[in-house]
Amino acid sequence: MTFAELEAQTNRAANALLALGLRRGDCIGVSITNRPEWLSVVLAAQRVGLYYVPLSTKLSGDDLVHIVGDAGASVVIVSTGCFALETPGVLGRLSARVFGIDLEPRVAEDWSSLAASQPATLPDSPSRGRDMLYSSGTTGRPKGIRKPLPEGAFDDPDMANQMVKRAYDMSSASVLLSPSPLYHAAPHRYVTAALHAGVTVVVPEHFDALAALAAIGDYGCTHGLWVPTMFHRMLQAPEAVRAAADLSTLRFAIHGAAPCPVHVKHRMIEWWGPILDEYYSGSEGVGSTRITSAEWLDHPGSVGRPAQGLAHILDADGQELPVGAIGDVYFGGDNAFEYWRDPDKTKGVVSAQGWRTFGDIGYLDDGGYLYLTDRRSFTIISGGVNIYPQEIESVLLEHPAIRDAAVIGVPSDDLGQEAKAVVELVAPSEAGAGLAEALLQHVRQRLGPIKTPKSLIFEERLPRHETGKLYKAELVRKYGANP
Repeated sequence: MTFAELEAQTNRAANALLALGLRRGDCIGVSITNRPEWLSVVLAAQRVGLYYVPLSTKLSGDDLVHIVGDAGASVVIVSTGCFALETPGVLGRLSARVFGIDLEPRVAEDWSSLAASQPATLPDSPSRGRDMLYSSGTTGRPKGIRKPLPEGAFDDPDMANQMVKRAYDMSSASVLLSPSPLYHAAPHRYVTAALHAGVTVVVPEHFDALAALAAIGDYGCTHGLWVPTMFHRMLQAPEAVRAAADLSTLRFAIHGAAPCPVHVKHRMIEWWGPILDEYYSGSEGVGSTRITSAEWLDHPGSVGRPAQGLAHILDADGQELPVGAIGDVYFGGDNAFEYWRDPDKTKGVVSAQGWRTFGDIGYLDDGGYLYLTDRRSFTIISGGVNIYPQEIESVLLEHPAIRDAAVIGVPSDDLGQEAKAVVELVAPSEAGAGLAEALLQHVRQRLGPIKTPKSLIFEERLPRHETGKLYKAELVRKYGANP
């Protein structure tokens, strides 16, 4: 697709949104797989002053309904390939007007027909919109992250886009390969920033290790956006394939979303050269760090020094800790935000000093480099996706065969971490592979494939205090080396 074709499709989509009566400050939901319509709809929302909520195509039906209602979205656009559609009647439960892409007319109104009927010219009085991302809390209940709409003229340079362009030396001569789902925060922001910089963008429908390696050479990619799981899978390619891969044009291998195992990153630098460029940030945007390959080799395991806002490590009492001491990671700076309709949660991430946190735990070295050691409340990061154990545990406990349940993160060479369920049965004699599979399917139907544990084991008794507190750390110690 040429830029002219994308511009025309984006303008048609923008005019279609306006034709539906949407105005500046209104909200839409976007649950579209990696396909051109995702780009045109999101870019359209950006030019008519709308909030748009990127909805994971792996959401369960219940989560989709909750987020759409919580965000106050009045229009939702859904494509084939979304897991929630496996839930009968789910679109009828949405508190919004629903448009489909390649869906049957009886299920949703047709988005493609509506967009095609609109003019391909820029709408009158364009206005700048922005994303409204959702990030779960420790209970797994999705929470919206809402910031004010950008002010100023539509054609004013967007500072976030400009920062990406400058940081990675992007220009019209660049080619970005982004094989992640576009609904994730980083891919959607990097891809749209790249498009605004005139960068050619290559977006596969899904990640495949061999196809990604081939695409770098086939399209002359200069930039790539990755998560550590992708590195691991590409490293598993046959030696002959890796040796034959044409990486000559690649200048930046940008990665983040999850901690990269030190041995994986060492192997990638040996293979691709010192072009890996890591970032650490989060949907809330309270701060960020960045580290080049050269810096990382001197500080292995670090996620870098702050690129936005000073980093601070605080103890449980909110006092700043010295170099090397592990505590909660906070960032200073002008990075205010709010969790939509949840002032208590918003207040809970702000320190007495006015600094803000993503909820991570780590430490700083004497050079100011940040190292992450854990996630607060045992949040699991699997393949770049946050998984919240308590939500899974609650679903497991709904099953009549289960007396008690815990979900922990265990190491995974492929995903960084993966979820493991440890359950206590009402009738221990029923333990077996058949029941384990049935319990995992129970979770999958309720929460979708992403949140379903990769494994499940049975324990005669989970380690709980008499007060009811679960000693999850004991389970981590017991099973952490045995994923």
